[in-house]
Formats: sequence, C-alpha cells, structure tokens
Amino acid sequence: MSIVDTVKQGAQGLVQGAMTKLVPLAPDSWIPGGVPDPLIQHKHGLIGTAVSRLDGPLKVKGAAPFAAEFRFDDMAYCALVYATIPRGRITVIDAAAAEAAPGVVLVMSHLNAPRMNKPPAFGSSPHGVGPADLTIFQDDRVHWNGQPIVAVLAETQEQADHAAALVEVAYAAESSTTSLEGAKANGIAQGLFMGQPLLNEIGDAEGALAKAAVRVDAVYRTPRHNHNPIEPHAATIAWVGDELVIHDASQMVTQQAQTLGEVFDLTPEQVRLTSPYVGGGFGSKGLWDHQVIGAAAAKLSGRPVRIALSREGVYRVVGGRTLTEQRVAIGASADGKFEALIHTGLSVMSPHNNMPEPFILGTRAGYACPNIRLQVEVTQMNMLANTFMRAPGEAVGTFALESAIDELAVALGIDPVELRLLNEPDKDPTTGLPFSSRHIDTAWRDGAARFGWSDRGAPGARREGEWLVGTGCATGTYPYYRMPGAEARITLRRDGDGVSALVEVAAAEMGMGTSTTTAIVAAERLGLPLDRVEVAYGDSAIPGAIMAGGSQQTAAIGAAVIAAHNALVAELLTLAGNDSPLAGLAASEVGSEDGGLAKLDDVARRESYASILARAQRDEVTVIKAGSPPLELMHWSMHSHSALFCEVKVNAVTGETRVSRFLGAFDCGRILNAKTAASQFRGGIIMGLGLALMEETQFDERNGRIMNPSLAEYHLPVHLDVPEIDVIWTDIPDPHTPMGAHGVGEIGITGVGAAVANAIYNATGRRVRDLPITLDKLL
Repeated sequence: MSIVDTVKQGAQGLVQGAMTKLVPLAPDSWIPGGVPDPLIQHKHGLIGTAVSRLDGPLKVKGAAPFAAEFRFDDMAYCALVYATIPRGRITVIDAAAAEAAPGVVLVMSHLNAPRMNKPPAFGSSPHGVGPADLTIFQDDRVHWNGQPIVAVLAETQEQADHAAALVEVAYAAESSTTSLEGAKANGIAQGLFMGQPLLNEIGDAEGALAKAAVRVDAVYRTPRHNHNPIEPHAATIAWVGDELVIHDASQMVTQQAQTLGEVFDLTPEQVRLTSPYVGGGFGSKGLWDHQVIGAAAAKLSGRPVRIALSREGVYRVVGGRTLTEQRVAIGASADGKFEALIHTGLSVMSPHNNMPEPFILGTRAGYACPNIRLQVEVTQMNMLANTFMRAPGEAVGTFALESAIDELAVALGIDPVELRLLNEPDKDPTTGLPFSSRHIDTAWRDGAARFGWSDRGAPGARREGEWLVGTGCATGTYPYYRMPGAEARITLRRDGDGVSALVEVAAAEMGMGTSTTTAIVAAERLGLPLDRVEVAYGDSAIPGAIMAGGSQQTAAIGAAVIAAHNALVAELLTLAGNDSPLAGLAASEVGSEDGGLAKLDDVARRESYASILARAQRDEVTVIKAGSPPLELMHWSMHSHSALFCEVKVNAVTGETRVSRFLGAFDCGRILNAKTAASQFRGGIIMGLGLALMEETQFDERNGRIMNPSLAEYHLPVHLDVPEIDVIWTDIPDPHTPMGAHGVGEIGITGVGAAVANAIYNATGRRVRDLPITLDKLL
C-alpha cells in the first residue's frame, strides 16, 4: 500500500476515533433508530411471512441474464495468460504463434495496452474498490504467481483459449517470500481493519490468566480458502463512443463504476455498469484485474469484449480468505466466571493491499470478562491479494474462541451451554456501549430444547457399530453494519384506477432475495399490495451507492426507503392542497395505509394516492432521498447472534466424519422474509461445514502457486455431506434498526467450525485445533 493510501487510512481512523467518543454521549432521540421504525409494530402484513423470490421464475426459465450472457454485435472473446513466478520481471513475451492462430484479433500485454491509472484500492477513498495498490498491464512487474500478464482476443472463446496456450513468456525472477516462516522472519506488524488497529487491551489479561484457578491456553490454525461462486467471474464490455458500458457480476455496482472511471479518466456519467444478477458472491464479486483488462482490450481492439474467467482463472485472479494462527487463552474461577480472555495471533496478507483476516472481531463483544487482550498482527507474503470472504474474521475467529470455551467447559466440568450463559455480558465488554438488542440466551435455551441437548453424553460414550457419535455447540456472532451512501428513488404513478410504485436502489442481488425483501418492505411502508410494487436495482445509473457486503444491504436499503418515503409523504401533502381531508397536517402526523395517506391517530382522515394525483393533475410523482448517516453503530453495540448445535458420527476405523444433525437458533432481530432468511441460514451453515471438514487452498511454498485450482481438488460439501438442517429464530425486533432487523447473510457460517470440532471431540475424545478436520487427523 502506498504512503498516500496509508495517510488516508490514518486520517480516516482519526475521524472515526473522534466520532466514536462523541456519538455515544448524544441522546437516543438524536440518533437514527432512536425512534423505532413504525414497521416494527406492523404485525399483520407480509413482513415475517414466507414469500418466494420474485426473480425465481426468471431463473428457473433461464430468462435472468447473467454477466456472460449479454451480447454485443461483433463481440470478441478474451483468454488470459498467467504468470508462473511469485515476483520478478517479464523479460520476453513471444506471442508470434498466438497472433498467427485462427481467429485471433489481438494479443495485449503491458507492451501495447492503453495507458491506465491505478485503481484506487478498497478503503483508500469513499468509492475505491480496487483489489490492490497496483497498476494493471502497465509495466513488466510480476507480483504473484497467477497474475494476468497477457490477454488474447479471438472470434470465439475456444480460439482465444487455444491461442493463449501458445504464448511463451520468460522472466527474471527476484527474491520472494512464499512461506509463512519466511514471512515471520521478515517482520510482523500491527494489523489494521477499516483504518482501525485490531487491538483491544482491558486490565491485565496475562496476569489474571496466571492467577486463574482453571485455564486453557492453545493455538488454533485455519488455512487459506478460495472463493467458488456458482457463476465464475465474468464481464461483457463495450465502448460506446467515449462511454464505457459493462455488464458485470458485482456486489458494489456504483463504487465499481466510479473506480473504473478513475482508471480510464472518465466522469461517473461516462461509465454505465449493470449487474442485475450475481450467481454467488460471498465477498468475491468486486473489481479484479479481469474487468480492467477486458475494458482495455475493448478500447485497443475497437470491439466489444466478453471476458469470463475459467474456474482456474478465479483461483489465479480473485482473492480469498487468508491463513491464520490464533492463540486463545481463558482463565476462569472454579465456578466458571471468566477472569482473563486472550485472543491474539497472526494473519497473512500481500504487500499491496491491507486485508488481514480480522479474527478478533467476534471476540470483542462475546463474553463478560474484566481482563481482555485481543490483537491481530500481520506479516506479508508475495501472493494474490486477500479479500472479503463470508464473515471475514468471525468465521475463523469463532473456531478458535468457541473451541477454547469448549475446552474450558471440559476442564471445569460445566455444561458448555451453561458456561456460555454464565458469562453473558450486560454491556459490550470492550466498548462499554449498551446492546441495542441481545437475546442470545433465548436462542440458547430454545435451541437446546429443540435439539435435545440434555441427552448428550460424555466423550466417547455413544457408539453405533463402527461409528462414534458426539454432539457439540458453539456461539456465532456478526456485527450489524449499515454503510453510508444509500439512496432510494420512489416513483408513485397512476395506473388505471389505482397506483403502482417503482422503487429504485443501487443494490445488488446475489440470489439471497434482496429484491424480494425490498419489495416487501416498500409495499408495507407505502401501504400497497406486493404486486403493485416494482423494484429496480443493479445499475450504476440509479442514484446512491449500496454495497452488498457485511450483511448490511437490507439495513442500508431500509434506511434509504424510510427517508424517501418520508419525502414522498411531504410531497404528496403539498400536492393534496387545501381541499384534501389531510389539509393542515404535517408530514410527521401522516402515514401510508391501504393505497393512500391517513392521519396516524385518526385514520378516518385519509385520501388515496390516486385521488391526490388526479386532483393535482399529475400522472406520477418522484422523490429521491439518502438514508441517514449510520450513527447508531457508534451509539449501541449491535450484533446478530446464533446458538449452534451439531451431531457428528466419526468412523472408528477410517476416521471419516459425517455430520448427522445440525440446528441453528438465531437472534437476528425481526425476520423480514421467513423463506429467504431460512435459506440464508442454511446456506451459511453448509459453507461452515466445508470450512470445518474439507476446504483448504493448497499453497506451494516453493513458488507461491495455488496447487488445487479446481473443484476436483478443492473440496466443497455436496448433498451427501449435508444433513437436514433445522433453523429457528427469536424474531425479537431491535428497536433501533430499520424494520427492527439485523443481517442474516453471514451469521450462518459463524461458529459452525467450532460446533463441528466440539462435536468431534465429544464423539472421539480427540481435540483438533487445525482446520480442516480431515480423517488423517482423527486416525
């Protein structure tokens, strides 16, 4: 990362630090969410029911266009050549055979690529979402094994792939760091995340640990993980005059368009990026080298370009989750009260981005303890830049923390569920902020009863033939986020005898049901039937910037729609005039109900939308409004929670592990759509089963190359690996969030690794602290 970017992050951190001190002192009424959202009390509509995804029929019929299905006339197809050294210079590119191959349109490298600016890296500016602090195709430098260095355009994808295989490249290799031990020898530094140090110190944790009556102290390790979305990364790109048009698969539509504009010296109005459907993202569907290369190749060739990464290409170009080494030490009194909690360790990143795995985030608000030390340190290796991956930090951090708590429960002779409840905090242990909503105790008790936790036996006590049977549990936690920049545009229009609404938000749909949930919330807020509300999204031409990440998109959309609805009410009251039953009322006295506006405490004073528009001689009315700043994040401690229960069967002969039952009990505020929320919970749990038992990016420390870049060698759960998964939730609204809801996208995976590991211990008596838990570790 450059000095300029480091200074920017430092300044960002100072501002953040000042706000963190001031905002908690403000009265609740000054803070967004200080007055509960009216939809929290709206109990008799669509919210909370099971609504099928509105885009489902299109996907089933194959009518939903994904990034690699858009077409332009005279389109060329792109294939990439990847570097095979971890660091050095390109000395020769012999492309003669490729250029002479059938159908080849262009061979592009740093030797002939258009001049481009460096994409601003994620976090370096409000809209910067570049993958690293590096230029693309602008010099002869190689920064990781797998870096794209040559692009071949041809008339068909097969011709482009063939020609790319004919390119010969020679290098001058330079010294590199591709082993963990080598990276440690080069130096270790304090880790930063979103401009803030990953460090918390309260009291004397080491001293309290030494004095504790009972203690555990162990090191846990997690490997690299790679993204494997169903839809590999792709983009279809064209220059239309001096405007750049991109059909992409993106979780950050507006920000990515702005970043690409900076690369090519374009204004925001000169870049149009659409992303109507994203076939799986989990943090990976952002800006990588391939979109920039595709746009440059389209510019140089004068033809539209489709660039679709192969599955191997995703491993070479798209970052994933980096490895960690974590120490967790807990000291407790004889009755189980925590007296010391230490969670420290090391994460690895590249020299060119600042994306460590922030594994202490979940520990910060997890348990009451007077003496706490949390720290993430970092070291650097010459490798592909890391990126976000579902529940970054929490997914692997809870494996270490929750495994250690299980070890402590064994040492104390206390039930692991009761030990967790015994150490429930009454306020945030590290910030001192009050919790906005925390009902994890309810989730634990409801989950334990439903799972049959009381039937659990001692380690090794249950056996079914060759199979040892055990149960384990763990807590999951993920913060509530709401990022700034969200806007909503609502257009209310006369439609026959009634009205309909178009709600536009610059959001992304990755299959989790965002458009459906937005339609539900907008319909309830506007007082319209669901079939009278249309939602538009996934287009940089829509105002605002909403990122599908951090389980925050629904909250960001919700806050923007609240603001736009309030503006719409005010505009409609102005249009209604003095002849309306609503005359003389302020916008704060009026709400939407049954296709119109009504006085909140006297619904007889009402007028329909159609009547207001007709009398004003208007066919439609449009408002645009931004959501409030997300100050609630600094005023309350806000989190989604889970209580996870797992049953496993381990073969005593082969070491094979099968998960036979799993239950997740979730505390995520109000559930907006029971059907899609349950799907999100189950999907996260399945991803967690992969994390626990099989997922691992195998990295060759001799040359920095990923050795298993395919689904044949990188193992993921399949149907036979996944049992029936039961999910329940508290459905207790948070009074301080839009709709009373918390995010559900990432809480599902969080804690699953520990629940599986703890169940394996209960089955076998063997403690595994190194993921994945493969059969060789159990033989």
